[in-house]
Amino acid sequence: MDSGLPLHIGIIMDGNGRWARQRSQIRTQGHLEGLKAAKRIVKAASDMGIKYLTLYAFSTENWKRAADEVGFIMGLIKQYLRNELDFYRENRIRIRHTGDAAGLPPDVQAELTSAAADTKDFEGMQVILAINYGGRNEIVRAVRKLAAGKSGADLSAISEQDITACLDNPDVPDPDLIIRSAGEYRTSNFLLWEGAYAELHVSTKLWPDWTGDDLTAALRDFQNRDRRFGGVKARDSI
Repeated sequence: MDSGLPLHIGIIMDGNGRWARQRSQIRTQGHLEGLKAAKRIVKAASDMGIKYLTLYAFSTENWKRAADEVGFIMGLIKQYLRNELDFYRENRIRIRHTGDAAGLPPDVQAELTSAAADTKDFEGMQVILAINYGGRNEIVRAVRKLAAGKSGADLSAISEQDITACLDNPDVPDPDLIIRSAGEYRTSNFLLWEGAYAELHVSTKLWPDWTGDDLTAALRDFQNRDRRFGGVKARDSI
């Protein structure tokens, strides 16, 4: 892979249900295959030298799904955190979480806390698992945290930097690239604050079918983008 890689990639892993439906299988089978794809992409991204990878695993809106499907996903997340710990150790990958942890089942909270603690000193890629995550929810929680530490007179002086400092992982750089599988052209409440200037790459391929080649294609696309962050380059200002 050439230079010019994104420092931080966010992925909206979409299409598990459609993958299962196309094969006349139950939705949970799609989630199982999606988990396998996530592991493939984590390994590929780590091997390519990506520093930060945020995976949108379960949104604040996903609680609206059928109770049995939600229960299955929660169990799958717990199983993944426990069973793949050796994989993360071997690759020196640090596990982190973003989202409202307090809204998760206690056993999932415990697995997240344990995995984060076990890998906190690893110097490789950082994988941020967005579980019970919503961009609006994160901003609301950040503003509440900020307001709790300020008097009324201080509120008028709140800056973007103040809010950023109260986000779930303020030390993690903003994503340079957000990828969405399954052909949907929307961000679905993912990294709304942090992704303000992220490049977007949409793939029509369903998430369970993703391989390292798909990630490579997304990175090649990213490397061809002209990123100006709202400004113009000298040659364009004439």
